[in-house]
Amino acid sequence: MFHVRFPCLHGAQSLQRLCHGRLSTGLLGALFSAVALAPANAAPPAHDYPTQARVEYVNDCVARNGGKLSQVYQCSCVIDDIANTLSYDEFVEDSTFAHYATLPGEGGGIFRDSDEAKAKAKRYRELEKKAYRACGLKDPV
Repeated sequence: MFHVRFPCLHGAQSLQRLCHGRLSTGLLGALFSAVALAPANAAPPAHDYPTQARVEYVNDCVARNGGKLSQVYQCSCVIDDIANTLSYDEFVEDSTFAHYATLPGEGGGIFRDSDEAKAKAKRYRELEKKAYRACGLKDPV
């Protein structure tokens, strides 16, 4: 790396120091401007899901839809849509009923036989189907 000396500057600063000094001042100015211009009352998401739950959903969604990297955005859109409607606890409960409603035998009865189980599974499937369509994916399988 080379240094150009400017004798007219205080202490004959190198060009590198001169640029870094101006750059850091510019960055600080831009940062403060961005903070000042940001809306103070921006609406937070309706429901905040843990990152791990969002990642797991997106991974499953991508796998179910062909495994293309471009589908990460669409699947993220789907979980965001769901999170705007269901709390995280409702999401866990409803999706559990929907996923295990097809379990055969006595063990799966808890997930498919009661009216509550049927209603929760139906609500989740309809919400997921609507979110898939809104985000440009084919209906879930």
